[in-house]
Amino acid sequence: MTQAALTHPPAPPAPAAPASAPRGLLRWAADRAGWLGPIGVALFAGILRFWNLGYPNAFVFDETYYPKDAWSLLHQGYEGTWPDSANADILAVPQHIPLTAAPEFIAHPPLGKWVISIGEAAFGLHPFGWRFMTALLGTVTVLMLARIGRRLFGSTLIGCTAALLMSVDGLQLVMSRVGLLDGVQMFFVLAAFGSLLVDRDRTRARLAAVRDAYGGDTVRLGRRPWRIAAGVFLGAACAVKWNGAPVLAAFGLLTVLWDQSGRRWAGARRPWRSMLRRDALPALLAMVGSALVVYVGAWAGWLAAGGKSGGGYDRHWADSRAGLSPDSVLGAPLPQVPMSWVPAPLRSLWHYHSQMYDFNTGLSTPHTYQSNPFSWLVQGRPVSMYWEQVPNGQHGCTASGGCAAQILGLGTPLLWWTACFALVYLLWRWFFRRDWRSGAVLCGVAGVYLPWFQYQERTVFSFYMVVLVPFLCLAVAQMLGAVLGPQGCSPERRRIGAAGAGLIVLAIVGCFAFFYPLYTAEVIPMTSWQDRMWFTSWI
Repeated sequence: MTQAALTHPPAPPAPAAPASAPRGLLRWAADRAGWLGPIGVALFAGILRFWNLGYPNAFVFDETYYPKDAWSLLHQGYEGTWPDSANADILAVPQHIPLTAAPEFIAHPPLGKWVISIGEAAFGLHPFGWRFMTALLGTVTVLMLARIGRRLFGSTLIGCTAALLMSVDGLQLVMSRVGLLDGVQMFFVLAAFGSLLVDRDRTRARLAAVRDAYGGDTVRLGRRPWRIAAGVFLGAACAVKWNGAPVLAAFGLLTVLWDQSGRRWAGARRPWRSMLRRDALPALLAMVGSALVVYVGAWAGWLAAGGKSGGGYDRHWADSRAGLSPDSVLGAPLPQVPMSWVPAPLRSLWHYHSQMYDFNTGLSTPHTYQSNPFSWLVQGRPVSMYWEQVPNGQHGCTASGGCAAQILGLGTPLLWWTACFALVYLLWRWFFRRDWRSGAVLCGVAGVYLPWFQYQERTVFSFYMVVLVPFLCLAVAQMLGAVLGPQGCSPERRRIGAAGAGLIVLAIVGCFAFFYPLYTAEVIPMTSWQDRMWFTSWI
């Protein structure tokens, strides 16, 4: 036998030691942090928003209107009237629901109430039922903000920081736990903002493909479904409350300015002219056109439930007008002209909107908790939505001086005051550094906040600014990212920045925890309640 036959083949190399389970789990989590982080923050927010959601078992502030309107929409297609005893009848055991078919004049479009009705259809006309959808949308909004912040700033950490800040904002928590309209509108506005960000990224990718070919003057940007989606969401925001219209205008301007800057970046010699020729009209059709379709569609129940004589308020106004147009628009008188080519239900809807406009712009009835928009950013006059003085020995009160249970529409003070400084920082970044991210956030702030200053004589309330909360949290998160330090800075600079940013976040979370009893109607001693009234204007 030869030597070769006696020689055994060399042993294969030993397999590499498998990575330890914790290390593999960390690697798996790091690869999916873009979703795991936002989902984790959203779960935390959801616990806060759904915990004991049916308490208090009462109609909180304007819940005396919208949940009943939602129930009426669900069963009649339009808002009916209720007797004065309706609230007590609904909360009684056994329950009695005294809805009538007579139409009721309403001040806001129906979509927000349709959204509330989804929870009522699932869980009944009870506090948990009419608060379910606002709590769900408030939670989903936190998830959306984390993803939007990640896309906007290119950082999962900054996106999750913005979402965490919103999850511990008192105003957003309160408006997610009551059956009012503003939390629903916040969801639609933020969804529109996120859609426009996706549209911008996809448009830039198309422009990058031709940047070195023939420039940005002649390229056609093609179909843009995300811009249409933004129009759909903004139409929905307008169909919740009309103050979505200025946001539609602001975001429409924002998207065409992004087109102009994108064409300039792609080498366009005349980016303004190219934008006006190729992008302005498609943007108008995509956003305003789709918004209008959604807005009118939100009135489908009112339009369809008319029958021959019944239906919603003013549903048959045009039937006896011989085809004439309504006599006013936006409060301005108009001559009546033949308009029989417009269906009578749409002419009735036009007239109804004129009445709604007159009501909303002329509302000046004094209210204890009305406030001026100048005070909203500093939380000068929050709205007390629920108040109960609890004697010693009742509902778990053991304080000799009695207890209090309150729901106060107060944004977490330290967060809002920090946001005031953050907005100044963003203005500096946008004006002097031409930072488009700062400009995008400021556009959202302007569209939501500034239009309210034209209604100085109206009865308005600070809780309207829940729609502003996502943009304030993005502003604070961007400023904290700057505190953390830019990429490439020294490790010592990073450590100092991380410590500073972390302390600010911890202080905001601590401030939220301190005021948490006032957000959830927790029964606390009267002395503890007084300790939380930092200013007399909060009482």
